[in-house]
Amino acid sequence: QVQLVESGGGSVQAGGSLRLSCAASGYTVSRSCMGWFRQAPGKERENVARIDGDSLINYADSMKGRFTISKDNAKNTLYLQMDSLKPEDTAMYYCAANAQWTGANCRRALDSGYWGQGTQVTVSS
Repeated sequence: QVQLVESGGGSVQAGGSLRLSCAASGYTVSRSCMGWFRQAPGKERENVARIDGDSLINYADSMKGRFTISKDNAKNTLYLQMDSLKPEDTAMYYCAANAQWTGANCRRALDSGYWGQGTQVTVSS
């Protein structure tokens, strides 16, 4: 059974940093498509970053240069390092994975994949 458990959220001041973790079980992350999404109250869910089984990485434009996504295959864990945080980064952050990814569009694959319960990030000005 695939499970994704996020951790690392919290409250920080603008300019601060947080590192989110997504511990995966029930499958191997190394060849899977995985990503981070966020959703703020009253806003649509957006893809923050994703990494596929070939280690191809994509970021949303507003996160480029500030966020870094990575996988630790030995720990079967996905990370999101978030630096230079802004109040507009405040949201619930979710980890998603498609354990059956076969090389097709990773972004689309995540929509039909597994999701964690989320971890709250709050950035104050």
